[in-house]
Amino acid sequence: MSLQFEIVPVTPFQQNCSIVWCDETKDAAIVDPGGDIHLLKAKVQQLGLNVTQLLLTHGHLDHVGGTAPLAAELDVPIIGPHKDDEFWLEGLPRQSEMFGFPLTEAFAPTQWLSEGDEITIGNQKLQVIHTPGHTPGHVILFSDDAKVAFVGDVLFKGGVGRTDFPQGDYQTLIDSIKGKLWPLGNDVTFVPGHGPLSTFGNERVSNPFVADEMPLY
Repeated sequence: MSLQFEIVPVTPFQQNCSIVWCDETKDAAIVDPGGDIHLLKAKVQQLGLNVTQLLLTHGHLDHVGGTAPLAAELDVPIIGPHKDDEFWLEGLPRQSEMFGFPLTEAFAPTQWLSEGDEITIGNQKLQVIHTPGHTPGHVILFSDDAKVAFVGDVLFKGGVGRTDFPQGDYQTLIDSIKGKLWPLGNDVTFVPGHGPLSTFGNERVSNPFVADEMPLY
């Protein structure tokens, strides 16, 4: 048995929404359903999955815009992000206006996430790690078994998340990456909020923002 995932790019920002499932039970979670929920529902149906929850890494519109209507349609809970992003979720109508998106109403998740929480998807588990910097309540979701991390907008292939939004902080972001992500292992593949996948080891060598000239063995 193992954790599987498939990426569906959504919204004009081409945000990487991930459908994550246990291949033994077919139970699934959708990480960061930012919009285009018809595409997400079609993919879930095609894969023959039972979605049990929606998971949010942080409160930005392109990651959460489709969450409330999808949760209502599927009758599932909304889990995450960390409570420090509550102001982002409360400000969704303003975010919609700012980015030219259809009106997205404010909502509250069923459950906030904290450092050390664990999410169960079928027979699989995801560890919750609080990684502030891009937003104060950002979390990443890590499968130790699959060596995969869903990192939202913390880290990208060749880049890092923006910190010029309210309550963003560059040094906090770098500390989150080096202090929280790197210890998970160089062999971990990460799914960023936008763009192609990479590994932590690759970014430690080549990413100009966080490379540490790690020796290669």
